[in-house]
Amino acid sequence: MVQDKKRDDGRTADPRLRAARYRTGSDTGTDIDGESDDAGRPTMEQRSQYVEIQIAQAMRRGDFDDLPGAGKPLTGLGGTYDPDWWIRQKIERERLTGLGPPALTLRTEDAELEGRLDAIHSEHGVREVIADFNRRIVEARRQLQGGPPVVTATRDADEEVDAWRHRREERGRLAREAREREDAELAALPWRERRRALRARRLRDGW
Repeated sequence: MVQDKKRDDGRTADPRLRAARYRTGSDTGTDIDGESDDAGRPTMEQRSQYVEIQIAQAMRRGDFDDLPGAGKPLTGLGGTYDPDWWIRQKIERERLTGLGPPALTLRTEDAELEGRLDAIHSEHGVREVIADFNRRIVEARRQLQGGPPVVTATRDADEEVDAWRHRREERGRLAREAREREDAELAALPWRERRRALRARRLRDGW
């Protein structure tokens, strides 16, 4: 009985538990300044001091060094408040498709639409993608199931085709200029080095 009573009041408990209590002053019933707490428990001030000490020790150990996002500005400070920001960021960060309410999935798809269009090699294919995209936006606006409002705008097919064609021509121009610069650099090389460079280019281009 005496042993059980001692175990109940914590005096003969697990040594690790006693050590934790001692660090916060709870095992002795006194605070950091030596003043007793009537309940034998650490006060809020004691707990706050203990937390500050642990944080300072962790900083000295370098536990907070090289954390994700260190040295980078906070994102989303200049925009309007979005109650579904965490869902949207998860979808965008992990490139999830087909998950979440249409308002968020369409917003993610809208941000990546140009890259998807640039992978298409025909004007007809671009128009088909735009028509399907617009159709799903209209359907999402008509939904009666609640959820965040759909703010993604539909795309004009003619404008998107013109932009797609312009980007395609610009990529072709940049590729030609890069090829011309490469040819000029090859021409300036001695014939042995030029032959090796040409062989490496053929392998790179899959000839």
